[in-house]
Amino acid sequence: MPFIRLDDVSFSYPVYEMSGRSIKMAVMRSTVGASMSREPGVVYVDALKNVTLNFEPGDRVGLIGHNGAGKSSLLRLMAGLAHPDTGTLETEGRIIPLIEKGLGMSGELSGHANIELPLRLLGATSKEIAEAKREIPEWTGLGEFMDLPVRTYSEGMKTRLMFALSTAIRGDILLLDEWLGAGDAAFVERAQARLEDYLSQTGIVVLASHSLDLVSRVCNKGVWMENGRVLAVGEVNDVVAAYIRSVVGAVAE
Repeated sequence: MPFIRLDDVSFSYPVYEMSGRSIKMAVMRSTVGASMSREPGVVYVDALKNVTLNFEPGDRVGLIGHNGAGKSSLLRLMAGLAHPDTGTLETEGRIIPLIEKGLGMSGELSGHANIELPLRLLGATSKEIAEAKREIPEWTGLGEFMDLPVRTYSEGMKTRLMFALSTAIRGDILLLDEWLGAGDAAFVERAQARLEDYLSQTGIVVLASHSLDLVSRVCNKGVWMENGRVLAVGEVNDVVAAYIRSVVGAVAE
């Protein structure tokens, strides 16, 4: 059974060439938390601070909070793209991290040639890749463009291919940073149906988004983060309501 468990996890990352940028450093300290290192010109951003969370099958988790709250850093750790400085992080199951655009695609290769490498990076089997090579060209409607280098594609065409690749293989855990764009308006409905079907077959979904309506509609559990800390965890509508009250209160002040 898939799971994600974080126990007292903290994580920081370096930002280089910061010497002489006193205003920017002051802003970083006040908004996301940062500390100087012994190395000149390096600031360490305290992205996560003592985070403890537990996600189980059936959880549809919405991560909410302002920019710099730690949502993307949390996704990167759960995806195995970074590692905690302190604390423990355990996961079980195949993780599909849809948190960075591009998915390892090369602009010099054709659409057909760009199917295998990104899916290999996501852990696809040969059987899954063979099925994707059959299904993706048909579903995207790119036709003869699949024979051309991806660098010749319009942004909408690239988005179609990336979206299809992102949802080509099934995983136990799906990590999403914002909702995936789906290109032109005519494509949105088909993409939405494909993604909702994908979500229904995934054990755990963790979505970071600024859209509270989307989080309330898609998720059943909410996690409110600010300055690298978890302020609230629970039923999604309760967490979203608490976050809205905080924002309204801050505006009123």
